[in-house]
Amino acid sequence: MATTTEDAPVDYSLANPDTLTKYKTAAQISHKVLDEVIALCTEGAKIVDICQKGDKILEAEIAKVYKGKKIVKGISHPTTVSPSAYVTPYTPLVSDAEEAETTLSSGEAVKIQLGAQIDGFGTIVCDTIVVRPKGSEGVLSGRPADLVLATHYANELLLRLMVPPGLVNAGTEEEQKKAAAQKPYSQSKMTQLLEKVVKSYNCSLVENTTCWVFERNEIEGKKKIILAPGEGVKGEGLPEVGEVWGVEVGVSIGSGKVKTLSNRATLHRRTTTTYGLKRPSSRATLSEIKQKFGTFPFSLRQLEDERAGKVGIVECVRGGVVRQYEVIGSTDGEPVSRLFTTVAITKNGLQRLAAPPALNLDLYKSEHKITDEEVLKILEQPLANPTKPKAKKNKKKKKPAKKAAAKPEEEDEESDEEDSDDE
Repeated sequence: MATTTEDAPVDYSLANPDTLTKYKTAAQISHKVLDEVIALCTEGAKIVDICQKGDKILEAEIAKVYKGKKIVKGISHPTTVSPSAYVTPYTPLVSDAEEAETTLSSGEAVKIQLGAQIDGFGTIVCDTIVVRPKGSEGVLSGRPADLVLATHYANELLLRLMVPPGLVNAGTEEEQKKAAAQKPYSQSKMTQLLEKVVKSYNCSLVENTTCWVFERNEIEGKKKIILAPGEGVKGEGLPEVGEVWGVEVGVSIGSGKVKTLSNRATLHRRTTTTYGLKRPSSRATLSEIKQKFGTFPFSLRQLEDERAGKVGIVECVRGGVVRQYEVIGSTDGEPVSRLFTTVAITKNGLQRLAAPPALNLDLYKSEHKITDEEVLKILEQPLANPTKPKAKKNKKKKKPAKKAAAKPEEEDEESDEEDSDDE
């Protein structure tokens, strides 16, 4: 871990190897728990039960790392399970009797989202699965397969569009020079290319799908990319080396247009706004939020007293000290699929930190395919430079001083290359 003096603050950027280590630790937890939660998403399972179990597993795994160290760690995003037509993360409450009975049905495109954070460095991951009838396995075809494949390829394309030009040394020397001279893809160009992918499968991009830059204790930085933006909506900024981003792709079998649903908003997040809360119940709720969740998203079901939290949160939201995430769904009720990947942009390319499991393409059969040459060419590009073989270390135990003379720059490059995802 980096040591500092009173005059030199800690470097929390990716230039500090400790930062990337914490991101990767949080990502490993997110991956492990996601796999376990996916296994819970079976026909007839109650969503609230899955969410509660997911959070317990998250907490147990987080407790295993950085033991005995004065480092704040916890859940960066509670376990949420969103039914087919839901776009945003969904997590019902036990105290809302009707919603607590919501179960998963066969054929639903279910979105599972969760995440962990270490020392404020959060990773979030989301995967979409199609619930199968009990005992059913094998190849999935028809419109569900179209949706899964459209989302998979849109995600693979978007990750490549986010790599700064010339960062990855693909092709001949002449092709590399040409790539380095190109301008980064604009947000409108990203939307245009992604629409080519999803339309190949007769699907649509979900309106206002948003990617954010991540910072310490902040999953919604100032820079954001908005895909398929609605009227009057636009993003701001593009990825640069040294940044961590939350990359989201949303695809619908229908129009992709969205609306606010009537469900209670149960997902919230503390803001930086200060406001003098008048009610004791509101102050108690805010105090618990600060202590347990910091500035990361949380569900009301995670509060000690869920019913009291439902009362106390009202003034917190009205005063702007807590942000309320409305429940959004497709306007036409058609199934929606989402993938969310936390990535790091390093000098060696793009690294997937927390990502959905790799898709077994052999299990999905569609009558459609991507034919656009521009899109196909981009999909062939690697996300990062190939990992260079490490130099053999001198096994002689004597002369330790020579080992200590290794340049920090070389060590950093080795660290960057070690986990590069070069596809």
